[in-house]
Amino acid sequence: MKKWILGVIGGSGLYEIDGVENGRWERIESPWGPASDEVYRGTLNGIDIVFLPRHGRGHNISPTHLNFRANIDVLKRCGVTDILSLSAVGSLREDYKPGDFVMVDQFIDRTFAREKSFFGQGVVAHVSMAHPVCERLAHMAADAADLLDVTVHRGGTYLVMEGPQFSTLAESKLYRQWGCDVIGMTNMPEAKLAREAEMSYATIGMVTDYDCWHEEEDNVSVTNVLEVLKGNADLARATVKNIVEAMTKMDRRPTDQGIETGLDFALITPPEARDSKLLNKLDAVAGRVLK
Repeated sequence: MKKWILGVIGGSGLYEIDGVENGRWERIESPWGPASDEVYRGTLNGIDIVFLPRHGRGHNISPTHLNFRANIDVLKRCGVTDILSLSAVGSLREDYKPGDFVMVDQFIDRTFAREKSFFGQGVVAHVSMAHPVCERLAHMAADAADLLDVTVHRGGTYLVMEGPQFSTLAESKLYRQWGCDVIGMTNMPEAKLAREAEMSYATIGMVTDYDCWHEEEDNVSVTNVLEVLKGNADLARATVKNIVEAMTKMDRRPTDQGIETGLDFALITPPEARDSKLLNKLDAVAGRVLK
């Protein structure tokens, strides 16, 4: 039975959690290139935890230029079993208000300038993304946030746009017509790559604004996003602590969704036709099925 190792992707201040023991920054090399930053590793209540600042310390990498493959690869190399993503999102619903937390359960991927798979020319694989979020981890995250002074919405569809510009008014209205609940720039292809790497993944969307569709609210700006995020920083850290506390009380068993074995029937290229260079790069994310 695998032990819990929690990976957290989010703002650069998330690692500043009281009680982390043996905390240290480590650079993990990846064949997919440099990750956003070093990882901050430590132990919290006996649970190994690995933090990765998504945009780097100092927020110097735009969403389009994030090396998502390297980020997921280095977490896999650290032994991470479960990834919690904390992300700023805009609300596309009246009742999802700035300051609220949303436990996302679906995505619509509208990005177009990013590498979205570890597989490709030489080793082809197709994983199921019907249910892109780990239900167990999402439930644990929602329960952890419920213990705090924050409104928690269980479920929501996250429209992932390319950015870095915010939406036009026409786009914002269109996404509302599609039934999307929140909008952001960062969780795709992050969730797809986590599934390819057979790692549980869940997202807490921290609502910062109403995008630009709401006639009675200011249009989204960096200023109001940062203001709300600053107010939510302590809540985000407390949520992580509460998830870790829950992990100390239960064994980590395989998920009912079969996430840990997602590659069993995904590889379509026969062994004799696989590209050796790509196979070498896949040693961490797909090593279980390629040995």
